[in-house]
Amino acid sequence: MRGGGPLGRAGLALLLMAAAPWAGARPRPAAPGGQPRPSVVLVACDSLDGRLTFYPGNQTVDLPFINFMRRYGTVFLNAYTNSPICCPSRAAMWSGLFTHLTESWNNFKGLDPDYVTWMDLMEKYGYHTQKYGKLDYTSGHHSVSNRVEAWTRDVDFLLRQEGRPMVNLTGDRKHVRVMEADWRNTDKAVNWIKEEAINLTQPFALYLGLNLPHPYPSPYAGENFGSSTFLTSPYWLEKVTYEAIKIPKWSSLSEMHPVDYYSSYTKNCTGEFTKQEVRNIRAFYYAMCAETDAMLDHGELAMEHRQFYKMSMYEGSSHVPLLVMGPGIKKQQQVPNVVSLVDIYPTMLDIARIPVPQNLSGYSLIPLLCGKAENEASPRGPRPSWVLSEFHGCNVNSSIYMLRTGKWKYIAYSDGHSVLPQLFDLTADPDELTNVAIKFPVIVRSLDKILRSVVNYPKVSSSVQEYNKRQFISWKQSLGQNYSNIIANLRWHQDWLKEPKKYENAIDKWLSQSK
Repeated sequence: MRGGGPLGRAGLALLLMAAAPWAGARPRPAAPGGQPRPSVVLVACDSLDGRLTFYPGNQTVDLPFINFMRRYGTVFLNAYTNSPICCPSRAAMWSGLFTHLTESWNNFKGLDPDYVTWMDLMEKYGYHTQKYGKLDYTSGHHSVSNRVEAWTRDVDFLLRQEGRPMVNLTGDRKHVRVMEADWRNTDKAVNWIKEEAINLTQPFALYLGLNLPHPYPSPYAGENFGSSTFLTSPYWLEKVTYEAIKIPKWSSLSEMHPVDYYSSYTKNCTGEFTKQEVRNIRAFYYAMCAETDAMLDHGELAMEHRQFYKMSMYEGSSHVPLLVMGPGIKKQQQVPNVVSLVDIYPTMLDIARIPVPQNLSGYSLIPLLCGKAENEASPRGPRPSWVLSEFHGCNVNSSIYMLRTGKWKYIAYSDGHSVLPQLFDLTADPDELTNVAIKFPVIVRSLDKILRSVVNYPKVSSSVQEYNKRQFISWKQSLGQNYSNIIANLRWHQDWLKEPKKYENAIDKWLSQSK
């Protein structure tokens, strides 16, 4: 967050900062142990690739405030989202529970409004709490297109759900505030600290949610209706080192995993892209990251694996930034352990010295931050050596489950046998271009056994399929005579309107099928 001194820099992308009382602040009440409890600032941004926060990714774009946090705090080298899309990822962070437990299956389905979040508990235990900006962890949000695309992913058709990704340069070299809404929310948060927090007699927890560097929706119809626009100004584009931009390698369309092909097709990325187009998309994305950094998570693929946006278990989508600084936090520390967003809930309570519920999926990060032995701080024992991410929403035609442990990333689909799994050795293959599942069957069986001990994923996949069908039927019935017209004019309208009866029949066939 903009402002002076360490308190002015806060830490899905997550930047977390625990702050001791500062000069001029009123005395803060102590926790039961007698020590004053710190105030906490958490900044979450959307779609920032976690690999930009450490070498070599940080050579691509100038991110001075992230570098400030690295210098005076700790960066987690292997932090992951628990679901690579807006609402489900935040539902995991605010609840401390895996996605199959919150049942946040897509952007339309999040937490119930009365769910007790970590911020609710902090308020209950005497913290003053304040939120600004993007929250997006409860049900009922996002576009009709987004939810219908998720519900119909099992229908036997293939439709482009996005316009071709675009770039747009706006303003001049003095144009700093491109994403005005984020800047306004940042201003509100900074002013709140300067004008109100300074006068509080209790510790505070401040949350700021930014939308950047999430691509912008295209504001017009026509050929690019529904496309994502990477929008920036020359001011931010000059922060990008063009020579350092890596052009990702792509598998041929015929060699792609079937779920990856579905994702690329629905995102309108199976056509031809010149190297310059790809370089520009990535440069504009990095420039948007630079604007985000100036305001200080789910990463952004930025044309890796013939995709942009999220909804994927590849590193560009699932690997998120996580930086922490504050009293007692080691400076210039890099933590290699795998961690994930569900760890935020117990960490926030741990910082505030509030009892941590034992039913959470996550584990406190405090032992890793302070160099303690894990079993010293957690009655649950040491944290697992793996993290779990799952995705059940749009732009994929199968539920996806990712287990990350050591050098391995294991990705299972659907019921575990109808779609082949993927296994990547991230040490030998950091770009995730070679699926070695067939080469290492023993590793696959071992990791699949761990995955099944965490989640009965065939059963969850079946539950999601049933949910999707129920939701679609309810939506269709609510439209009555307007159904055919409305479904034909969602984001997929260009493909749909070529053969509307064909696609309606495919949906009718899907609806008539029993399990």
